[in-house]
Amino acid sequence: MSERSAAWAERLVREHGTAHAGAESEVLDRIERVRRHRAVLREDRVTMAHGAGGKASHTLIDAIFLEALRNPLLEPLEDQAVFSVNDGRMAITTDSFVVSPLFFPGGDIGDLAVNGTVNDLAVCGARPRYLTAGFILEEGFPVADLKRIAESMSKAAAAVGVCVIAGDTKVVPRGKADGCFINTSGVGMIERAVELGAARVRPGDAVLVSGPIGEHGIAIMLARGELDLVSDLPSDTAALWGLVEGVLDATIEVHAMRDATRGGVGTVLNEIAASAGVSVTVDETAVPVKDEVRGACEILGIDPLYVACEGRLVAFVAARGADAALSAMRSHPLGRDAAIVGSVKEESPGMVLLRTQFGGTRIVDMLVGDPLPRIC
Repeated sequence: MSERSAAWAERLVREHGTAHAGAESEVLDRIERVRRHRAVLREDRVTMAHGAGGKASHTLIDAIFLEALRNPLLEPLEDQAVFSVNDGRMAITTDSFVVSPLFFPGGDIGDLAVNGTVNDLAVCGARPRYLTAGFILEEGFPVADLKRIAESMSKAAAAVGVCVIAGDTKVVPRGKADGCFINTSGVGMIERAVELGAARVRPGDAVLVSGPIGEHGIAIMLARGELDLVSDLPSDTAALWGLVEGVLDATIEVHAMRDATRGGVGTVLNEIAASAGVSVTVDETAVPVKDEVRGACEILGIDPLYVACEGRLVAFVAARGADAALSAMRSHPLGRDAAIVGSVKEESPGMVLLRTQFGGTRIVDMLVGDPLPRIC
């Protein structure tokens, strides 16, 4: 048993008694041992699960891409890489968008591509500056739809102050794509003396979310028309730089931020816990979820913690700066429903635990795939 697992076991003995503590610590230690194993890709073929952001995605990345391309800038596996140029620091990110349907309540693939890219820059403290855009178009795709997507990208880019400075277009035969795919790259400037990332998360940190979770994933699911559910719930797609800038101005105690896209908040918490060697405890009643999202999730049998957002972030802030960060979030239109939802612990590293509204505790593990495919 590791030293941290042993400390966790001692705490369980104090709080629950020897028998209960022994059983629970044995389970946690077993999970910890499994998670320390080197990633091995066992499938012979790529599956949809490999692109869903869960365990299968992480295994694919670790076993194939990281193994082949490993270097100090890539190895942290953040959503962007930070590097120095002369006396300044820059961040770069890349992303691909394959959402279905292309147009949905609250947005479309165009503004989604811009917002998703600039958010990956923003959460490392970088002011977004430039984007590239590559389009893969299917033969027969309506020109009117393409024009609508381009105009949407233009408006979203102007709103956050970035320029699309390079691009590429490819057309593939009919049936070889799904209308339109967009690949982007983004470059930003880090103007503050901040270093954000999973490696800086520490026990005692508060965990904040910037607003109600799961809206994008549910909006996309309902927009497909495959379910007999009616709702006007829009996607939460939005650029987060203004909110991030306000938080960084309010406190120097921010340790890490992530936008909760594929896999939702639950996946972000697992990624941070594993990377930082800590555990995260979340209070279920503190997590903001709109009634429409909660109701749809109950019908679909989905946990809102795993449903994607496109305009929400998770922040890890030292306890002494948590109130300032929360106030800054709530002062911004995108963060008015922000909340402190949990805290970082030392015991049982790599685990995410949820204190349920019924008073129990359960493990929030990383899913193998994603319950809502093709959401970004």
